Amino acid sequence: VQLQASGGGLVQAGGYLRLSCVASERTFSTYAIGWFRQAPGKEREFVAAISSNGATTFYSDSVRGRFTISRDNAKNTAYLQMNSLKSEDTAVYSCAADGLSVAVTDYEGDYEYWGQGTEVTVSS
Repeated sequence: VQLQASGGGLVQAGGYLRLSCVASERTFSTYAIGWFRQAPGKEREFVAAISSNGATTFYSDSVRGRFTISRDNAKNTAYLQMNSLKSEDTAVYSCAADGLSVAVTDYEGDYEYWGQGTEVTVSS
């Protein structure tokens, strides 16, 4: 499955953005979706994930309570609503699809398909 992430941009601290991840195939509904980010000079890190049917979500400690992951399988799209943005949220955000794991996972090695990143810059 091919994934296309979008919605990044420049925003002031305290602001919000919504990222979208659109899949190329109707089999999108069979994949869990994860969002990861990579800040300059740092390793990629897990942000959030959602199960294939949307019933289960999972967040990193750094974004829990500020970010919300969701999906609309009818539109083959997953979203990451990011509120109360901080300068430390500045990164390239990528979405990924996992079709094999039983449970929602934060391990990037479990994700078979990756989209290109969308850049988020939070100015303080």
